[in-house]
Amino acid sequence: MAQVKRIRRNVSGIILLDKPIGLTSNSALQKVRWLLNAEKAGHTGSLDPMATGVLPLCFGEATKFSQYLLNSDKNYETIMQLGKTTTTADVEGAVLRVRAVTVSHADIKAVLPAFRGQISQIPPMYSALKRDCQPLYKLARTGEVVERKSRLVNIARLELLSSEGDTARLSVHCSKGTYIRTLVEDIGEQLGCGAYVAELRRTQAGPFTLAQTVKLEELEAVHAEGGNESTDRYLMPSDSGLLDWPLLRFSKHSAFYWLNGQPVRVPGAPKFGMVRVYDYNNCLIGIGEVSEDGRIAPRRLIRSKLSNKCDC
Repeated sequence: MAQVKRIRRNVSGIILLDKPIGLTSNSALQKVRWLLNAEKAGHTGSLDPMATGVLPLCFGEATKFSQYLLNSDKNYETIMQLGKTTTTADVEGAVLRVRAVTVSHADIKAVLPAFRGQISQIPPMYSALKRDCQPLYKLARTGEVVERKSRLVNIARLELLSSEGDTARLSVHCSKGTYIRTLVEDIGEQLGCGAYVAELRRTQAGPFTLAQTVKLEELEAVHAEGGNESTDRYLMPSDSGLLDWPLLRFSKHSAFYWLNGQPVRVPGAPKFGMVRVYDYNNCLIGIGEVSEDGRIAPRRLIRSKLSNKCDC
């Protein structure tokens, strides 16, 4: 008997998942996509399987804006295990070296200023960065080590929350592309005893916080009771990660030309930067950028009004 192909739904919006430990970001995305039965899906930057916390999942038209969320700052809390280094710089790796821990709370606090502000990091071998189309972590698993270029990242905040024995809890506010595992490992070397990430929790991604997230078990329970459409209640508007951008509302005439790829002039537009664009029916139709001549150039378009949060 031929298997009936599942027809996916055309839904749009963002679900903020509190990613559970042990799942890859893509596995978490696919689980939620299945619960929604969504046609199109993507996430806004990976969390390691051992990490938990804020993972924005984009569906439908919201995937057009995922790059802007990917570029946003992140907040983390991490437990640093002192006295050991591992192959992966976290709890999942094999132990490479063990050293005595003689540092105090004051010693840890004293080295942190050197890691605030703009710093240089060498990405770890166990990362999703690619070399010759191969993720570095696949090369690392075979024992291969390749040269990685250092990159500049910004640590806006780095605070010691607590310490006890050979562990310490840190709070970090950092720019995109920051590897907390590398940061912890470098702090451990500065202390002279080595360190790795024992726990990692993302507490904020861009404007999104833990308080806004939903757990996978809750989504599964709601789905079990009411099916795919019952999970729609957790969808946030497609532009909810861009609410700090200026908002412009276009007339019917301007919206027509803009949706056909033509820059338009709009009264009250800012002099520069990116903007969110709504039409005369108060529906999101895309994002634009103010050009040098003052017109609003389209950058990402929503041609059909598919947003679950649209009022029209």
